[in-house]
Amino acid sequence: MIHLRRLQKLYKMGSSVVRALDGVDLTIGAGEFVSLTGASGSGKSTMMHIIGCLDRPTSGEYLLDGAAVSKMNDRQLAVVRNRQIGFVFQTFNLINRTSAVDNVAVPLIYGRKSSTKKASMAALERVGLANRASHKPSELSGGERQRVAIARAIVNDPKLILADEPTGNLDSHTGEQIMAIFHKLHAAGTTVIIVTHEMDVAAQAKRMIRMRDGKIVTDEILDEQRRSALQAEAYIAPQPVASPT
Repeated sequence: MIHLRRLQKLYKMGSSVVRALDGVDLTIGAGEFVSLTGASGSGKSTMMHIIGCLDRPTSGEYLLDGAAVSKMNDRQLAVVRNRQIGFVFQTFNLINRTSAVDNVAVPLIYGRKSSTKKASMAALERVGLANRASHKPSELSGGERQRVAIARAIVNDPKLILADEPTGNLDSHTGEQIMAIFHKLHAAGTTVIIVTHEMDVAAQAKRMIRMRDGKIVTDEILDEQRRSALQAEAYIAPQPVASPT
């Protein structure tokens, strides 16, 4: 589904050049559940922005379902974003003055769909929030707002969901509930890519890609044993530093 070849993203900082992506090769098949992780500045967010058609590479090739995305114009990219990709962000990005169901309808309105209410309600039902359809974001908890954001992401039935730190603003219990929704979407056949620095979240994917300095440093399929080991590692409390004697 996703093919990146020799992908580069360069930024000029004065007289120096920052290689946010430095010759990345990557293939992600349809229906995969992938986590993309790494420290701040590793290139994972840049990668997500390019895969999501929110940014363009400096050089290299990006194919999405066989289409050369890296060669598309702005209008073509907007159509791809609207019809094929659903986005979920850490800060929800909801319209505060608008109800949950109307927030979910935004991609349908941009796509010039004539009827939005039925599809928006169906998306809210999929995330267990149909009973809060008339509530505005200020009347919802953080977890509920993220569910609205997920409903908005799936209302057009996209083939690909991109989630950027989707549990970053949530407590651990609510984060688990949000991750359960992503697992259901994956089980239904949607390709899910989660960008996160939280190892317990990254380890829930079927495949984990780690980045450093604009390059992929590891790319592994996670079996149950490996997943359990990573999650246990994430929950180990730091040891106190012994005071000098």
